[in-house]
Amino acid sequence: MMKNLTRVSLAVSASASALLLFGCMVTPVPYAGEPVATVYAPVAPPAPYVEVQPAIPYVGAVWVGGFWNWAGGRYAWVPGRYERSRPGYRWEAPRWNRDARGWQRQGGGWQRQGGGGWRR
Repeated sequence: MMKNLTRVSLAVSASASALLLFGCMVTPVPYAGEPVATVYAPVAPPAPYVEVQPAIPYVGAVWVGGFWNWAGGRYAWVPGRYERSRPGYRWEAPRWNRDARGWQRQGGGWQRQGGGGWRR
């Protein structure tokens, strides 16, 4: 009888632990870095975070620094990351410029060397 109670207790504890762990899962914010539409914000972006660039993970990796994105009525930091280099393209960091309509995010994507055009 005591062995059965211990087994049931262990099974319940294991199930409860598994449920708690699944409840703690963190999902990343989707990346929306390359332009698909013009982005305007009514206020200036905060100062950029100072990011520590980790060691290069593989040969040919390109560091893409973080930036402030405007989404859902507020600024959200998109952290820096490494991406594979793309022959014939260079990374252009996004920038915020003020105009009559507010603050507009410009740039931010892989720019064709020697010409225009975005590559996703």
